[in-house]
Amino acid sequence: MYQPFNLGSRFRITPPGPLPSTDDRINLVMQRGAFGSGEHETTESCLDMLEQLPEVAGARILDLGSGTGILAIAALKLGAAHAVCVDIDAQAVATAQGNCRRNDVDGRVTHVTGTLDTVTANGFDIILANIYGDILLALAGPLAAKLKPGGKLLLSGILWEDNFDVRQAYQQRGCKLLRNHMLTEFSSVLMEKCAHHQNGLK
Repeated sequence: MYQPFNLGSRFRITPPGPLPSTDDRINLVMQRGAFGSGEHETTESCLDMLEQLPEVAGARILDLGSGTGILAIAALKLGAAHAVCVDIDAQAVATAQGNCRRNDVDGRVTHVTGTLDTVTANGFDIILANIYGDILLALAGPLAAKLKPGGKLLLSGILWEDNFDVRQAYQQRGCKLLRNHMLTEFSSVLMEKCAHHQNGLK
């Protein structure tokens, strides 16, 4: 068991059980496991950016490398309509399913065990991917293709030395940079797919 702690200006991470005294913070009930419960700097950075996105209301979300499901759950509690959580690790998917039930959002989540290729849907409003920079580079074409024009792309887990290459790869695929947040060791990038971009580059 761990003690509840605040993240960003709107969230509180709390273990299963009685919720902390109610205030204006949004409780994210997370079972701690191998996939963390929100302490990593990249998770905190993603939540900070996510809570500042008005477009999250009513959005269709893709969370690639979803782990505990914390980012998708946060988006749903901010008003997103539906989330697709994808992870290559079956145990991570089971953890995310449990956390979605604990947060009463499981009816608005589709869980997928596999890779991005496993996801058949397209035209997502927001894509979240807190994974390694080399994977983000390899998936730049197909990941950008799954985002609707005008949609937001929140990438994290990017080491400082990979930051430029990742930004450039997505800019070449029609995404413009909105925020570039350098952390202690990693970085987070918020981008937007240009409204008139055609998915040409692979």
